[in-house]
Amino acid sequence: MKIGEQGEARAEMYLKGLGYQILARNLRTRLGEIDLLALEGETIVFIEVKTRKSDARGRPEEAIHPRKQKQLSRVAMALLKSNGWLHRQSRIDVITITGEPESPECELRHYRHAFPSTL
Repeated sequence: MKIGEQGEARAEMYLKGLGYQILARNLRTRLGEIDLLALEGETIVFIEVKTRKSDARGRPEEAIHPRKQKQLSRVAMALLKSNGWLHRQSRIDVITITGEPESPECELRHYRHAFPSTL
């Protein structure tokens, strides 16, 4: 299993522990991919997971640059429209993992509502 897949699995376990209901993993659209799609109560949450073994090449948060934010916003909006969820509350979260995802010593950070929609 690749480190990105390990990170997504770790993020999924973390979210389930918080009571999130995972609806989909690696959801692909013509506009891009959402790593995890979940429900927190009634809120639809689109989750981007970034995993790095170390900070040697920068923090995982740095990979969520404005262009990536715009792409995630577009994918989220397309999914909201295609599923008839425009009336539902939604947000985009980012989870970053630094270290070996399967190790209890890895650093996991959860950024709820990580950035405002860029549409």
